[in-house]
Amino acid sequence: MSAVVGLLAGLGMFMIWTACWSTPPRTPLPGRRSKVATLLHQAGVAQVSPASLILSTAVLAVLVVLISFVLTGAPAIALCFGLFSAYLPFALLQMRARRRAALMRDLWPDVVDHLRSAIRAGLSLPEALVQLGSKGPVQLREEFTAFGADYRASGHFESALQRLKSSLADPVADRIIEALRLTRDVGGSDLGKLLGTLSEFLRDHARTRSELEARQSWTVNAARLAVAAPWIVLMLMATRPEAIQAYNSAAGWVVLGGGLVLSVLCYRIMLRIGALPEEQRVLQ
Repeated sequence: MSAVVGLLAGLGMFMIWTACWSTPPRTPLPGRRSKVATLLHQAGVAQVSPASLILSTAVLAVLVVLISFVLTGAPAIALCFGLFSAYLPFALLQMRARRRAALMRDLWPDVVDHLRSAIRAGLSLPEALVQLGSKGPVQLREEFTAFGADYRASGHFESALQRLKSSLADPVADRIIEALRLTRDVGGSDLGKLLGTLSEFLRDHARTRSELEARQSWTVNAARLAVAAPWIVLMLMATRPEAIQAYNSAAGWVVLGGGLVLSVLCYRIMLRIGALPEEQRVLQ
């Protein structure tokens, strides 16, 4: 019994001691980020939380359902347009993420050229990265300015570089940063040659990707037109009372439900057929 009392007393003292210290907040690993959070980060709106996005999407869907029901008086039609409106914010985020990725692909060769010029001028690798905050591409200056402030505050290059990679959240940036990290760890005098080769490779990759995306846009636009056309016709038909009466029946619910399922399924299939392989962040 004395051993149990001593163990419980020690455990109580340990809990009191741990309660006197604040626990630092845990930052989730990049691999544990949800799909919605990843999409927000890739779209450049990481300050928006996934919960607020889902909440605003639900409010938008409910609002569209109510407005459609007031205008048409058909619950089935209102529900269909509400579901489409719920997908709209995610579609806009995906479009923004694709545009941002395309812009990044065009900017990274210039970033590498700036680094190469700064290193040839005699600057160290951290100083060359800090200089990008004032002389690099305008779209990326904020991230490199934050890297410079972080590096000056901590003096630790590895941790500042890791936070820069996390804030950029780009596959090309991951490869560039890991190449710089490896070169700094191993050493050597071939950094300028490495950056020159990397710049040429990035420009060739961006040119090829742009040509493929231009041809892919034909399939994507055809898929969007094929999906949107029947629902535009339905919107026009909803202005007629006999059409509303028909869609308020059980058969109308079945027709609209089947059309919605087929539209989504065919749209996803067409996008999958014409999709290009997306670059994945394997060096997070």
